[in-house]
Amino acid sequence: MASSKSSKALLGAAFLMATSAVGPGFLTQTTVFTQQLATSFGFIILLTVIIDLCAQFNIWQIITVSGKRAQELANALFPGLGFLLAFLIVLGGFAFNIGNVAGAGLGLEAMTGLNVKAGAVLSACMAIGIFLFKEAGKAMDIFSRVLGTLMIVLILYVAFTSHPPLITALHHTILPEKFDAMAAVTLVGGTVGGYISFAGAHRLLDSGISGEASLPEVNRSAATGILITTVIRYLLFLASLGVVMSGATINPANPTASIFEQAAGSAGRQIFGLVIWSAAVTSVVGAAYTSISFVRSFHPFLEKHHAALTIVFIATSTAVFTIIGKPVKVLVFVGTLNGFVLPIALAILLIASGKSRLMGTYKHSRALLVMGWLVVAAMTALAIGIY
Repeated sequence: MASSKSSKALLGAAFLMATSAVGPGFLTQTTVFTQQLATSFGFIILLTVIIDLCAQFNIWQIITVSGKRAQELANALFPGLGFLLAFLIVLGGFAFNIGNVAGAGLGLEAMTGLNVKAGAVLSACMAIGIFLFKEAGKAMDIFSRVLGTLMIVLILYVAFTSHPPLITALHHTILPEKFDAMAAVTLVGGTVGGYISFAGAHRLLDSGISGEASLPEVNRSAATGILITTVIRYLLFLASLGVVMSGATINPANPTASIFEQAAGSAGRQIFGLVIWSAAVTSVVGAAYTSISFVRSFHPFLEKHHAALTIVFIATSTAVFTIIGKPVKVLVFVGTLNGFVLPIALAILLIASGKSRLMGTYKHSRALLVMGWLVVAAMTALAIGIY
């Protein structure tokens, strides 16, 4: 039985992974794909849940059993490979953090009318404040849990007020009328792509949870993270579906805001602002923490000053946004890059799982290995085909 301390750490890791996944792009993607696929989008969500679970169970188990972060395993497997993996993760995390900061600014603008750039700076200062605490990990866990729960409650309310065709949606979640590979790849990449895959597992290591004996708790934490993400995604899908099926006009410039305003009336804009701000600011924290976790093990200086590095990471991405705005071309490039990060990173860990010099006497589940390689093959094929 896990102790109270480890239970909080396990739940904190789950929420960190989930809130890292649920950023501004997550909200927009869900709304846009609901417009395109209507009730059949539920099937895409179900499919990505299965892929996400296969990926996360493999990644979390291998990292926690070995007691090594992903880049350490990669470097031990082949010298230099960990540096390459860290470069890909940090590049993606930094670029997406610019978008996350922008989303936080948009959220405060919707709630209060505050200028977007001023809102972005204010939100970044709040995120930085977390890493000024001596117990920054605990503060981050609480922050993720509170805002993650708030998002679920608010989106549940909007889903209820939009009156979606629930029975039809559930039916087409199992038996869809149409399918879109782009939507599937985008959702997988947005849920476990790039740094998101490692947010929870690296947090567990920092909480002192590792070794084969911890696997039952680690699996529950991984499953909880995916479940939280899926609940938010499906509720937002239902909220969007109710509005779309009513025939309401959706503003293409800000489709998610339109959904909230159509469903919740005059309060919809403020609710949208609070949801996107919560999604964005928790993603700022998750992206910064996880990206720095990929470089802190390379030198004792970096390990000693990792909190300061995390603060610099947030401050720099905020400065880039306030000076040049959202660099669309960079975000598009890194979005393409992230489509390849999951299969590359997962393949590295799957190979490492079979090396006794890295894993000791541990024997990784053959079923998970098979499912992991299927995910690698499927995501590689889809990414190459689309990009």
